Amino acid sequence: MTATGSKHTGLKQAGLKQARPIKAGDAAIASVDSADAESAPAAPAENLTQRDAAQPLWQQIETALLKQIRSGALSEGDRLPSAFDLAKRFGVNRHTVRRAIEALEERGFLRTETGRGSFVQEHPYHYPIGRRTRFGKAMHDLNVESRYRLIETGLQTPPRQVARSLGLISGERVHRVVYSSEVEGRTVDHSEAWFPASRFPGLDRVFAEQLSVTRTLAEFGVHDYLRKHTSVMARLPGAEVARVLGQSTRRPVLCVHSLNVDAQGVPVQFGVTSFAGDWVQLMVMTET
Repeated sequence: MTATGSKHTGLKQAGLKQARPIKAGDAAIASVDSADAESAPAAPAENLTQRDAAQPLWQQIETALLKQIRSGALSEGDRLPSAFDLAKRFGVNRHTVRRAIEALEERGFLRTETGRGSFVQEHPYHYPIGRRTRFGKAMHDLNVESRYRLIETGLQTPPRQVARSLGLISGERVHRVVYSSEVEGRTVDHSEAWFPASRFPGLDRVFAEQLSVTRTLAEFGVHDYLRKHTSVMARLPGAEVARVLGQSTRRPVLCVHSLNVDAQGVPVQFGVTSFAGDWVQLMVMTET
């Protein structure tokens, strides 16, 4: 049978089977477009509804996977078979499968981790932002394990925005600390933080020991600090941020700029944190 004949035959069959996990040996979609003709293996057709017959192949695969997700056949956190395996099972090429997966990612049903594959999206962690924003406490309140992972530290002349936010005069230097946050073994953000070096001598060493902003500042006598302002925007991550988060540079992150001050209102920390939008939902709290 020719590729065109196979396509017409498959599209005339009615009734999609009940959603279930895709397993080795499952029937493949026999409908094949011209781009798939050479790579598609001969296989029985997975039935399609007449309504779906008008859809491109990648949309039919998207629909089939989405029905499995919504039915619970594919649960939160489940990893999908590889694009190669899905292509064999659906009788199409990998490009067609990847397009279906990308569409489900854009709709928030799937996430892809570099080097690991595609997973059914879990519910995100809720991270409240208020006068006293503490990552560790927020995760503790959710009853999940979290920790910081130190990436690098250094003493430097601050960028203009950092110097202005911290109220530094010309020539003053800062400690720059780069770290990521892990929740239940998953990296959910990439952070850069700057602290006035004159007020916090040796802060890089203390942070490496404490792995906590709150405990580090407490070592220098700052036992409480408040969030003076927070700004949030969506942007595409740079290569390093994307690498740490394990995502594509084409997938936006939630970028948060923040300034923390001590009890007297003196700036102690300026930060830029890039949150993986798949994993974290920011909740802006109104406090009196």
